[in-house]
Amino acid sequence: MLICNNEAGMIASALDYTEKLREITPAIYGGRPKACVNTYGCQQNVSDSERIKGLLAASGYDITDNSDEADFVLFNTCAVRGHAEDRVFGNIGCMKQQKKQRPNMIVAVCGCMAQQQSVCDRVKKSYPYVDILFGTRHSHKLPEFIYKRLTGSGRIFDISEDFSGILEGLPVRRDGNLKGWLPIMYGCDNFCTYCIVPYVRGRERSRCSDDVVREAEEMIASGFKDIMLLGQNVNSYGKGLDEDINFAKLLRRINAIPGDFRIRFMTSHPKDCTVELLDAIADCEKVERHLHLPFQSGSDRILKVMNRRYDSEAYLNLIREARKRIPGVTFTSDIIVGFPGETYEDFLETVRVVKEVGFQSLFTFIYSPRNGTPAAAMPDPISREEKGRWFSELLLTQEEISKANYKACEGKTYRVLCDEITGEGRLSGKTSCSLEINFDGDASLLGSFVEVRVDRFTNVLEGTII
Repeated sequence: MLICNNEAGMIASALDYTEKLREITPAIYGGRPKACVNTYGCQQNVSDSERIKGLLAASGYDITDNSDEADFVLFNTCAVRGHAEDRVFGNIGCMKQQKKQRPNMIVAVCGCMAQQQSVCDRVKKSYPYVDILFGTRHSHKLPEFIYKRLTGSGRIFDISEDFSGILEGLPVRRDGNLKGWLPIMYGCDNFCTYCIVPYVRGRERSRCSDDVVREAEEMIASGFKDIMLLGQNVNSYGKGLDEDINFAKLLRRINAIPGDFRIRFMTSHPKDCTVELLDAIADCEKVERHLHLPFQSGSDRILKVMNRRYDSEAYLNLIREARKRIPGVTFTSDIIVGFPGETYEDFLETVRVVKEVGFQSLFTFIYSPRNGTPAAAMPDPISREEKGRWFSELLLTQEEISKANYKACEGKTYRVLCDEITGEGRLSGKTSCSLEINFDGDASLLGSFVEVRVDRFTNVLEGTII
């Protein structure tokens, strides 16, 4: 792991402030303080929160899920859709009374939503009980922010973009010990016209492959059986690194780590999904036989306005190539309904692609304008009610496809990782093609791979261990 002097200094500073906090907080709070981290949005945010919790634990905080008992409450926010922002502001508003009752309590906001200047200004003006706000580039400075606030500093707001690197070696406190998140890159260079991510997450930065592999080895040695590789666009991993690496090669390196575990990843951009990557998935026995490939729209006209840089036929050819090279592969996708300027005829092109691919499931959304993106300024004449009707039509179409796909699983046997207790004597687990199956089993099987025969599909797949 090569670290430049500047980054080494930033790491040393972060760790120095964790020590300072351990020294002062017991006297302020009458014992070990407690911290609550509320996370919104994508898996990347969940992973970021694990690193924030690592810094808090190193600073002497006990982690709790109950904000009512916490001395430090943080909201790690999402800016992708308006509904997520509304939820965050509502929950921040609920902290006003708690702050009145416990003046030493610190309330903080961070993440993608906080990175936006408009949000920063709104919090500064309308939420005076928020002590700290920082964006996506300054999580490592959290111990410093808390220390300064506790020792008399005024409110702290930092959404500067003066650091765009990656700091390795800071503590992580993972939420579980079976399924784990492993970020391999940050940021995005695609600038889809509807998406705020490049503006709040910054440009693409990939982690050195040795650092990724080292962290994967540590997770596997600790007992993790399900490793989810994360990035805004994992398919473009490796660009800008001074080594001969890409995502396909990284998968092969992690697959070669000894142990019985499964590798998953998201999210993949179709334009960067190569034959080399498909072959790596097929060759690597630990890599899930599943692709989450967001296509967003089946209309070539809308795809062009979205700046997706592929058309529907290129996407369908990619699906065909994946099926040819990866036996049993399954697909999921993201779709935006009602993009500005979309017509019903454009929408029907999306339905056409959905029917042709036969997705296992879809993540579907009615378009939500994001201030600062090109799409937010585009004419959008179709009413929300009309878009809602299209949305319902799409859901019904996918529901029938999913039912047929799941019914086709009956009688087949799959290798399943037991990863959840769903009830007394009941377990749930996922197959290598990302199918979820419920079955009878003892809790001692958690974390084990078992062979399960699918007996029937009701609203879920039900099976039996064989």
